[in-house]
Amino acid sequence: MILYVPDVAASIAFHERASGLAPRFVHESGQYAELETGGTALAFAEEGLVAQTCPGFRLNRRAETPAGFEVGSVAEDAAAAFARAVAAGAVPAAEPVTKPWDQIIASVRDADGVPVELCSAMGG
Repeated sequence: MILYVPDVAASIAFHERASGLAPRFVHESGQYAELETGGTALAFAEEGLVAQTCPGFRLNRRAETPAGFEVGSVAEDAAAAFARAVAAGAVPAAEPVTKPWDQIIASVRDADGVPVELCSAMGG
């Protein structure tokens, strides 16, 4: 997944503080970077890059309704992940709640306004 953001370095720094994920790759141009998430990477690219390949792309902003997607993040302790993200500056969207299928789910919006679901693993 690639999130198009106005400032790649700021977005990477925010997500490092909010989630504890470490950088996996940072391009020397500063226009692209990835965070290590295990089996995949969460990537960030400068907004200007998407304008070249996808005109009319809808950008996320905190003051606006988010685009129709969210980043999902499984955490050992979803409530603690929610608290850490909020302490780092994320906007709370939904407090942690236990769903009927015994999964804890919470939601925040990151520094760029992207919705991020923080949840426990299914069945645990």
